[in-house]
Formats: sequence, structure tokens, C-alpha cells
Amino acid sequence: MSSVRIDTATASWRKSSYSNGAGGDCVEVADLPEVVPVRDSKNPAGPALLIPNSAWDAFVRHVRQA
Repeated sequence: MSSVRIDTATASWRKSSYSNGAGGDCVEVADLPEVVPVRDSKNPAGPALLIPNSAWDAFVRHVRQA
């Protein structure tokens, strides 16, 4: 299986609108051409989960319907 290196260092990250700024459990996401990286806002230098755009779109649609 081959792997593709995706650089998230220069991505424009945004926090959840539910973040309260008081150190709560928050995630950040960024928009990249083929994937949506998701990371722990308390550990921005840590790893990011890379989710294919189509899977992210399906997830967001499902959450909005719930």
C-alpha cells in the first residue's frame, strides 16, 4: 500500500463554534483539496486525522439531520 504525504503545517485551521475558549475538549478542522484534516485543538503540533472530503461531507450531512 502506498502512502501520500499531506502537509498540514500551512493549513488554515478553524475551531468548532462550540468551543468555549476555556480549555474544553475541542477539535479543529482545515480544508485541503482532497482531505479534511481533524486535530485536537489542545495539541496543534500533534497528529491529524485525514478524512476524505466525500466522507466528511456525509458525516456533516448526518450530523445536521440528527
